[in-house]
Amino acid sequence: MADDYVGLIVLEINGTEYEVTSVEPNLKTGRKVVKTMNKTGRATGTAKGIEEHELKISVAIPKTGEPDWRALVDAKITVYPQDGGGNRETWTGCSLVETGSKYQVEGEATRDLTIAALNYYTE
Repeated sequence: MADDYVGLIVLEINGTEYEVTSVEPNLKTGRKVVKTMNKTGRATGTAKGIEEHELKISVAIPKTGEPDWRALVDAKITVYPQDGGGNRETWTGCSLVETGSKYQVEGEATRDLTIAALNYYTE
């Protein structure tokens, strides 16, 4: 019997679905190595830090009706499998940090968004 895996995903921002080409969530735990002077000459532990959530999203640029990405503040972003099953991943308190564009010979023009989130959970 073959295993089933998550395939295509759907991305919603504040309940509106967007056409995306890629989504790359990233978590930084903020943990730091604590270096102390001891006879082993090695660090002996870590200290808890502040978690940071970042999403890199590429969206296809529509001919008309592109959203004002600069206005993306305190948004809710949800990603879930298109065919059902799997977990829904949700980030809240999302704000746009950086935006850029990519134009290629082969493929569609895309807008690259870097978004910071304050909270993450799965449903």
